[in-house]
Amino acid sequence: MALELQGVSRSVEGRVHIHPTTLTLQKGTMNVLLGPTLSGKTSLMRLMAGLDVPTSGRIHWNGKDVTGMRVQDRGVAMVYQQFINYPGLTVYENIASPLRIMGRDAKAIDKAVRDTAEMLRLTPMLTRKPLELSGGQQQRCALARALVKGAGLVLLDEPLANLDYKLREELRIEIPRIFEASGAIFVYATTEPEEALLLGGHTAALHEGRVTQFGPTPQVYRQPADAITARVFSDPPMNFVSCVKEGHRINFGDTANAPADGPFASIPDGRYRAGFRANHLELNKHSGTAVEFRCTLAVTEITGSETFLHLHHGQERWVGLVHGVHDLESGAEVSVWLDPAHVYLFDSQDRLAAPAAYAAQDMQGAA
Repeated sequence: MALELQGVSRSVEGRVHIHPTTLTLQKGTMNVLLGPTLSGKTSLMRLMAGLDVPTSGRIHWNGKDVTGMRVQDRGVAMVYQQFINYPGLTVYENIASPLRIMGRDAKAIDKAVRDTAEMLRLTPMLTRKPLELSGGQQQRCALARALVKGAGLVLLDEPLANLDYKLREELRIEIPRIFEASGAIFVYATTEPEEALLLGGHTAALHEGRVTQFGPTPQVYRQPADAITARVFSDPPMNFVSCVKEGHRINFGDTANAPADGPFASIPDGRYRAGFRANHLELNKHSGTAVEFRCTLAVTEITGSETFLHLHHGQERWVGLVHGVHDLESGAEVSVWLDPAHVYLFDSQDRLAAPAAYAAQDMQGAA
C-alpha cells in the first residue's frame, strides 16, 4: 500500500500553490512536511486527501488512480490544528460517530471504539464530555475519531500548534507510538525542525510550494541538499557567510580561516557559502581549530537557560544560541567562535558542496 504523487501541482487563479511534485509514501511510514507558514504544507495535504483537485499530475492510492475521487470515497482521515469534537457527545460517542455514519453494527462499533480509546489512553474518559478534558485529551479524542475508521492515510495538519508546551511534549512522545500501532501512512505537517527530529521517519522540506528534499529525517537534517533546505531545517534559520577555498585553507575573510580537511579536502578551489546553525556559535573558544569572527551585537534574548544573540557580521545577520544567561550590551563588539567541523559549504547554485565533518561522520556511523 502506497500513496504516489506523480508530477502533482496546484494553481489557483494563476497563482502557484504547489509546483510539480513527485513523492511516494509507503505503508506504515511516518512522513513529516516541514516548512514555514505558506510553504505549501496544507495545500499538499489537501491534494493528498482529495479535498482539492490537482491542476496537473496524478495521484495513486494503493495502485489505483484516485485523482478525481471524492474525499468521502477514500480511506483518509485528517486532524486539524483546531481540533474539533462534538461538545454535546461523550468521548465514546465522539469516537463512534464516524462509524455510525458508515453504518457499522453496534458490536463492531463498540469494539473499535474501545480498542482505539485504549491505544490513545482515553479509556477512563469515555463517559466524559470533551469540555471536561484537558487540551491534550481533547486532541487525543479528535485523533481517535480519525483513527477509528481504520484509514490507511492519516493527515495531521499542525495538530499540536494550539496546545501549551507541556501538552505538546506529551503528545509528541505519544504520536510515534500511536503511529506504530495503527500501521497507516501518517503525514504530519509542522513548522518546527525539532518536532520533525522527534517524530523521525521521513521528512519533506518545503519552501514556497516546492519540495526541496525528501528522505530519512536524520539524513535531510545532517546532509541538506541545498541552502534552502538547510534554512528550513534549522531553527533559527541557518547562518551564512561567504568564503573561498584555496588549496588547503578555507578563508572566511579578515583573519578567519581554517584547514580544508575532511569533507572540504576533495572539493575544487573557488568561492562558496559557508552555513552553520545557531547553536554552533560560541562566546568562548572551546576547540583548538575554532575560527573567530568579530561581530556587532544587535540585541540579546534571554530564554532562561539559554541566550539568543542577534549579530551583525558585515552585511550578514546571524543568530547565535549559547548556553547560560548573557546580559550583553546592544551595540557592543563581540567575538564569537565556530568549530569548522560544524560548517557546511554550498556552491554558487546553493547546492551542497561539502557536508559538515560531524554530519558526515554521523551518517557513516548510521550506515
